[in-house]
Amino acid sequence: MEIQTNQVQIKNGDLQIAAYLAEPVSESGSESQRPAVIVIQEIFGVNSHIRDVTDRFARLGYVAIAPAIYQRLALGFEAGYTAEDVQLGRKYKEQTQVDELLSDLSSTIAYLSAKPNVSSAAIGCIGFCFGGLVAYLAATLPEIKATASFYGAGIPVWSPGMSSENGKPTIAYTPEIKGTLYGFFGIADASIPPAHVDQIKAALQQSQIPHRIFRYENAAHGFFCDRRSSYQPEAAADAWNQVQELFSRLLGADQAKA
Repeated sequence: MEIQTNQVQIKNGDLQIAAYLAEPVSESGSESQRPAVIVIQEIFGVNSHIRDVTDRFARLGYVAIAPAIYQRLALGFEAGYTAEDVQLGRKYKEQTQVDELLSDLSSTIAYLSAKPNVSSAAIGCIGFCFGGLVAYLAATLPEIKATASFYGAGIPVWSPGMSSENGKPTIAYTPEIKGTLYGFFGIADASIPPAHVDQIKAALQQSQIPHRIFRYENAAHGFFCDRRSSYQPEAAADAWNQVQELFSRLLGADQAKA
């Protein structure tokens, strides 16, 4: 499917959030409403990998957008995968706040809903690495019907802005999740102990959240990203198929094919 891409700005009060937008080109010239997907970055910003994932969704018929979730901290931040990049990305991650992230994502939803080619009743999100944790939080927003959370480290023990005096870990938001959540983890991921995945699954079950948890043998942190040395093509391919099934089923297969 032919797509078009643009760098856009999302207004959230006085803040302008940079975002990468990819959407199908209408063949008939008339805009039919399509489902939409929000793609949430790793700690490395809206880089080439995140843009590629956004494009992949657009080619499937979705309107896809990747907002810069570090916009409040570092304008135009985009990094690779060196040790220095990891250190800088983590520095910005530690400065984020749950309420600010959810506010920026709500503004992203409002931006999508205002587009004539988007069905506001069919919005999902996907996130990787830190974005996997943020996607878990985003699942609490009422407009999000389906969420794919990839290897979000720290979900049972940490949330953005949390301190010993204030805040609660991301897993404590589980009862507020409104739609269906799929979680993707590598069994060889040194950043996420197996017990953490067990806790996430138990919390989703306890709150009766529709969900599936996928655990991949020989897959480490970042296994979906083909720019990283930890890329695991078999696990990535299966996970991508599962994501397509989730979004097609809950956001509307007919709309995605329109």
